[in-house]
Amino acid sequence: MFSALVCGAVVFPGLFYTFRKILKRTFTHWSDADVVSVSERLVSAIHASLATAAGVTVVTSCTDTMTDSHWLVNGFVLFGAPYMAHDIYAMYLSHYHNQRVRGHSRSYSSHSLQTVKAFLMKDWMLVLHHLTLLLIFMPITLFLRRGLGDFFVGCLFITEFSTPFVSIGKILIQLGLDDTRLHRINGIIVLLSFFTCRILIFPFMYWMYGRQFGIPLYRVAFHLPLQCNVGNLAILAPQIYWFILLLRKANRLYLRQKRGQGDGNKDKPRTD
Repeated sequence: MFSALVCGAVVFPGLFYTFRKILKRTFTHWSDADVVSVSERLVSAIHASLATAAGVTVVTSCTDTMTDSHWLVNGFVLFGAPYMAHDIYAMYLSHYHNQRVRGHSRSYSSHSLQTVKAFLMKDWMLVLHHLTLLLIFMPITLFLRRGLGDFFVGCLFITEFSTPFVSIGKILIQLGLDDTRLHRINGIIVLLSFFTCRILIFPFMYWMYGRQFGIPLYRVAFHLPLQCNVGNLAILAPQIYWFILLLRKANRLYLRQKRGQGDGNKDKPRTD
């Protein structure tokens, strides 16, 4: 299993470095902020796709939600752990270069405790999310489960299904395609996949547990240890918050597009 950890420590930083080199040579007009941002998104999409594939494999192979096990669970947790640490670094690097582009070159002339602090204050929830998975979720999965609940860990892997579409949306904006049908379709997929795989998957897990043991869905929570319910709530809460942010963003884009169409119609000559 240690080899999976080493493999992850090589793969994800290696992909990030490779994408930066390729994008810098391909899009010579892009700034360092553009290159780092898109590279981060590409690596994120790859990790999320692998996590989803692992999750689907585990979930479909487990007939007993509690006792069935699959080697991919511990293997992918170890393989994905370096990604969480590396992604914090990549997010900081993206923040650093973005601030330089936006005219804060004096404050961001070099890396310092001040630039790190500014990043942590801006993206504290994402950093906390990554650290929680790395420092709490990983040890629990590897050492405290006593081999139980691989099915549920697989379900948590599947929550990453929406991430590639979020990354695609950011990349389309970077390419200047934010006012296209492709971007709008991708936005709809983001909302549907996020709601399904990051929110509805929690009642699905409770329903599957209840179905196996003959417990109604509304009573499943009372049959589980308190720490299980608290853990699920801690993971679910930020998902609901981020989904609300996505809805607000989608609404802003819709209103902006509607205003743009209205202005366009005003400019058209009357034909009646």
